[in-house]
Amino acid sequence: MPNKVIMGIDPGFGIMGWGVIKLTGEEVSLIDYGAIETDKDQDFGKRLCKINEDLARLFDEYKPDDIAIEELFFAANVTTGLKVAAARGIALMRATYYHGEVFNYKPNQIKIAITGGCKAKKKDMQAAVGRILNQEQKIKPDDAADALAIALTHAFTLCEGLSR
Repeated sequence: MPNKVIMGIDPGFGIMGWGVIKLTGEEVSLIDYGAIETDKDQDFGKRLCKINEDLARLFDEYKPDDIAIEELFFAANVTTGLKVAAARGIALMRATYYHGEVFNYKPNQIKIAITGGCKAKKKDMQAAVGRILNQEQKIKPDDAADALAIALTHAFTLCEGLSR
């Protein structure tokens, strides 16, 4: 069974969630989580630079063996979708630069891995992530809980015997 530190990233340009877990054999444990927040009044290019710098610092601090990122699901707002895509591009570039390989998961893959179904609501996902990681307090912000769900999806992909 693999022993790995896995970082999950939930792309965003206002808030980019991140979460780090450790997979040891068939056990998973929480290392840390948080969010990179950018100033909405700042130039978009500077916001992307902040994301790049913060991700570089996080990769250096946690030294993940694997990095997993959520693929984008475009909603009706194309302008927001393009900005999220740019932020995801920064995360993908930084992760590839750091690690060489990045694992991508679609939203439905993540929902199925975490809850067993693709119709799970955000609160169901957060509750499942908290339960899997033995957290009594709600994981905040939501973007960090989403990032942990992405990291857990990768862990489940690596280790079929991992309990959910």
